[in-house]
Amino acid sequence: MSIFVYQTFEVKQEKFKEAIECAKKIKKYRNEEYNHHIEILTPITGQDYTYAFLVTYEGLAEMELQNKKMFDDEKYIKLIGEFFLENIVQGSMNSQIFRAMNDKIEDKEKKE
Repeated sequence: MSIFVYQTFEVKQEKFKEAIECAKKIKKYRNEEYNHHIEILTPITGQDYTYAFLVTYEGLAEMELQNKKMFDDEKYIKLIGEFFLENIVQGSMNSQIFRAMNDKIEDKEKKE
């Protein structure tokens, strides 16, 4: 069952260009090096400087495994450190985890 991690964050206005470039590097690196898929979401409405990462994992166990691998990876730590410490407003990150709903529809008549 797929797991989705939705992380929003506010980009520092004075660091906008650097933040977007760094986010693109993170996306490219994670999609090439790890067993999950990440997208960068840009605002259409709402707060102009609030962006998001949407990450899709195969399941909770896979999410845990990939996160362990990422935080043991010196190159990734450097990328993410630069991104969050220099380009993102402190305290603005919000993370939510969702799971895909099961598509199986039970036939109540067969159960009875």
